[in-house]
Amino acid sequence: MARFGKKPILVPEGVEAKIEDNFIKCKGPKGELVFKFDKNLKAEKKDNTIIFSITKKTKEALKLLGTARSCTINTLYGVKEGYEKKLEIVGVGFKAKLQDKKLVLHLGFSHPCEIKAPEGIEFKITKNIISVLGLDKQIVGIIAAKIRALRPPEPYKGKGIRYFGEHIKKKLGKKAVVSATGAA
Repeated sequence: MARFGKKPILVPEGVEAKIEDNFIKCKGPKGELVFKFDKNLKAEKKDNTIIFSITKKTKEALKLLGTARSCTINTLYGVKEGYEKKLEIVGVGFKAKLQDKKLVLHLGFSHPCEIKAPEGIEFKITKNIISVLGLDKQIVGIIAAKIRALRPPEPYKGKGIRYFGEHIKKKLGKKAVVSATGAA
């Protein structure tokens, strides 16, 4: 059964959480977020904890119990601390800059790639590292994935955009493979 979903969630200090219908509204020092959970689930706030339970026992409700708990934890952490994903640009001539609320990337194409920051998302650039900052973990991850998808790292030289600290397994080139086998 869903043991993880039944565990109580501790609301951190400085964060205010309200439960209305199928919504949990969280307000903290970084901002406000709202999480909507399934109608087959019920959330209760007791003292400084939130507890989820199932109202209508179905397979789908059992699956969503743990998901609702995890999303609530992410929402509470987001309004208190916020989330950040870092991307690293590797390659000669590849660069990034900010114009207004747009991220402009020069990645070797005939045109620059522009990404507009959605509401609640902020970009920061230091040297060759792009930081995507925001309250919602899911949106921060989606925007970071979109940026990485513009020029994913290629396996021969490792050029492209990668997550900070990501290891790219490099392949040997054609000449290296030929010389390694001993054929001329």
